[in-house]
Order: sequence, then C-alpha cells, then structure tokens
Amino acid sequence: MDSSALTHDDAGQLEASNGVRLLDTTLRDGEQSPGVSLSPDEKAAIARSLDRAGVDVVEAGSACTGAGERAGISRVAGLALDARVTSFCRGLRDDIDLALECDVDGVHLVVPASDRHLEGKVGTSREANLDRTGELVAYAADHGLWVEVIGEDGSRAELAYLEALAERALRAGADRFCYADTVGHAGPERTAAAVSRLAERGPVSAHTHDDLGLGVTNALAAVSAGADLVHCTVNGIGERAGNVALEEVAIALSHVYGVETVELSALYELAQLVSRTTGISLPPNKAVVGENAFTHESGIHTDGTLKDDRMYEPYAPETVGRERRLALGKHAGRAGVGAALAEHDVEATEGDVAEIAERVTSLGDRGRRVTDADLLAIAAEVTGDDRDRTVSLLDLTATSGGPVPAASVRLDVAGEERVASGTGSGPVDAAVAAVRQALGPVADAELESYRVDAATGGTDALVTVEVEMRRNDRAVTVVRSDADITRASVAAVVDAIDRLLTDEPDLELPAAD
Repeated sequence: MDSSALTHDDAGQLEASNGVRLLDTTLRDGEQSPGVSLSPDEKAAIARSLDRAGVDVVEAGSACTGAGERAGISRVAGLALDARVTSFCRGLRDDIDLALECDVDGVHLVVPASDRHLEGKVGTSREANLDRTGELVAYAADHGLWVEVIGEDGSRAELAYLEALAERALRAGADRFCYADTVGHAGPERTAAAVSRLAERGPVSAHTHDDLGLGVTNALAAVSAGADLVHCTVNGIGERAGNVALEEVAIALSHVYGVETVELSALYELAQLVSRTTGISLPPNKAVVGENAFTHESGIHTDGTLKDDRMYEPYAPETVGRERRLALGKHAGRAGVGAALAEHDVEATEGDVAEIAERVTSLGDRGRRVTDADLLAIAAEVTGDDRDRTVSLLDLTATSGGPVPAASVRLDVAGEERVASGTGSGPVDAAVAAVRQALGPVADAELESYRVDAATGGTDALVTVEVEMRRNDRAVTVVRSDADITRASVAAVVDAIDRLLTDEPDLELPAAD
C-alpha cells in the first residue's frame, strides 16, 4: 500500500464510497475476554444501547455454545432492534440450525483460510474446504439468513486461496466475505493488499485484532481498500489484546475522513455501560472514552485550552458525549487553578489565586492527588471565606460491643437537624448506614475507596482516613484525621457527600420522615 494511503488527501475516496457500517461483536468476541460472562438481561441492555447508537449489525453470541447462550441470543433477537441480529457459527450445519432456533437475522460462518488452520486445526484440504463452504452457505441462504463468511486466519492465508474461498462463498449465495486478522498478525500494507483483491469479487468486511497495536490502523487500511463493514467491540475488549475498538474506529472515520457510522455522542455512555457490565475498567489514557482523554493538568495546556478549546484537543469532548476537565496537581498553573475556582463559584483575587496555586503545587510535589475538596479547603483558608455547607456532622455515637455493631448520627441538613441510626459489619459501616438513612436517596454516592493510614505515637495518636466517593460523573477525595477512627471515617464520608451535593444547583433534598 502506498505510504500516503491513509492521509487527509484520501478523505474524498472514503466520502465517495457507498458508506461504511459497523458490526459490533461485544456480545460474542468481547464476551470471550477472560472472566467475562453476560446474562441474557445484560446482553439485552448492551444490545439496546448499541442500537440507539446506530450500530448496523449486532452479533449476539455463538448459538452452539449452550442453552444459556441461546437464551441470550434469543432475547436480543426478540428486541425488535433496527440493527441486524446475528449468530456466530462454525463450519457445521448443526450450528446453523441452532442459530435458526434463536430466530436471528443472519449468521457468520467461520471457515479456515490459512494452511495452518486447514491442516492443523480442522484436518482438511483446500478443495474440500471450498466445497464444504459452498454447501453451508447455500443451506443458510436457503433458510432465509443473511450470510457472512469469515475466512479465519485470513491475514496468514495465501492470497490466491483467500480469493478462491471468497468467490466460492459469494457464488453460493453469501452476502459478503470477511477478511479476518484473527491473531492480530498483519500490518496495514498486507491488509490493504488482501482487501483490495477481495473487494473486486464482492462486498468485504474487516475483522481486526489489536495484538500489535494496529487494530485501528488495519481497519482504516481495509476501508481505504474497499471494505464497507468493520467488526468492532466496545472498548476494544476481546481475546488476548482485544478487538479493534468501536469508538476509536467511529471517531477516526468521522474526524479524519468525514465518514459517519454511528451516533458519536452516544459513545461514552455505551463505553461506561460495557465497562460496568463486564467489570473491565477503562484505562485512564484510553482514546475517546478514558478518564484522561479530555483532562488537562499541565499549566501550559490548561492555559492554552482556556484560550482556545481546540488548542490541545483534536475534537470537542461533547462530540463523543464527554466533558472537559481541568485537573489539579504539581503541573497546574495559575490559569488552571483560577478556572477550577471559577467552576466552584469561588471569588479570589489574583494574589489569592497565586497563593492557592503555590499550595496546590506543593501538595502535588508530595505525591498527593489534589481533589476538589482539597482545592476548596485551601481556598477557604487563603481567602478567609467558609463555603456554605449542605450537610454537616453534629454528633456521632457508635457501639461495637454487642452482636451487631450499631451507630446513630445527628446531622445538619440545609439547616434542618436530622437523627438516624444504622447497623453494619462494624462501627464505621453502621455509622455510614446511619448517614445514608438520614439523607435518603440523595446519599446514593458510591464509596470507591477507603484507606486508613497507620497510626503512630501514643494511645491518643491521630488516625488519618482518606475516602473517595463518586456521584454520577463527579468524584471527590476527602482526608480527615481524628483520634477516633470511626469519627474520622464518618467525618470524611459526610464531607465528601456534602461536596458532591453542594455542587448540584438543582438538588432537591427529600423531606425528613
């Protein structure tokens, strides 16, 4: 492939195509990630989200896996989605029959393409594989199924044989043939060469893996060579290093080439849903959907971003359903600190901002993560202004001598005193339960981390507790110290909840019981 094949100069080539569509295989190939198992309800929720985003084909699973998998596929097939719902099938007629039982719209027939798979995995000849493929395609097509044939390990197959396999499949009634870089082996030159030859024979899909970190590159190379359907998974989950990420292909096609595939603003919500459901966390530096993708800490970058949104971002975060964040740390400058204070409606003079910025940098130099709570505490001390609180801890009583630890708290909630009690596995757990009882539904913040620093000194030594809590899309970290670990813990939790609630201007507190 010519080295300039994937430059902006080729945007017109992609715009002039008949369009590019995405096939999502999160529910099949993504589920093959180690430790991931999706229930029918979970598959249905993800499928609905994919459909809302405008994904064209949803591969719901592999019907031959078992009764539980077929229940999940049937559930997705019965959702009346706009997307085509399909099942993965091995080169066996029984697999096609099982897919038909699930009432899917189509199947992906995987057949060996490389000699390694033909001889070492299946134990058949090239000619017998061609004949078998033709028979299976005809059988599936005769039963009204949309059929895609996947040439497994196609990136290591002899191109002439790969072409012959595609010709036999298409002649037998297949709707398309898929070039599969099954083990993430190929580079973009090989991908483009293979796909361009296959595209001369009919519609071509591309299925790329990320073992060499070339998943997106190979997908774009395939599209530039004539593929009009790309197989992806949300967040790039999948076997080994994963599949090509749906969100990365979608934004690359849109931003670089002007080719639209899905509703981009739905990508972040979709990524969060899949991450929560599978338990696979998003790396903070993950493109498009990672926590740091639109977060700026460097003073130079923050200053530039405040002057021009596009200064250090390729596209606006709102494009993919995100928001820009200005983080504080050792690299934060006055501009970043000033902007963060403005977000919290804190008024400060230039001198105040300079001193606050110096203290923030000092905290960062000591390896501390500088949170919103830290910033506001520093600002209150420097400016002499105490912020208005929504929730304050007035009193705490905790007992752990009986069979069930119990606690009671007295809170000031927007000027109204509230008392509540709770039980738990320990005095801290019981006290936090009491706080949640007093606040009701607005206390739905999640405790993401809880850390106690080892106490030193005598019996009256202070214990330091650090908690991180999240509510919706915001998180705060609060540190509190006290000679009593329960009081330090509850004070930190109450302060964190207060920070999260105070920053919600439209918050409506429920009436006390």
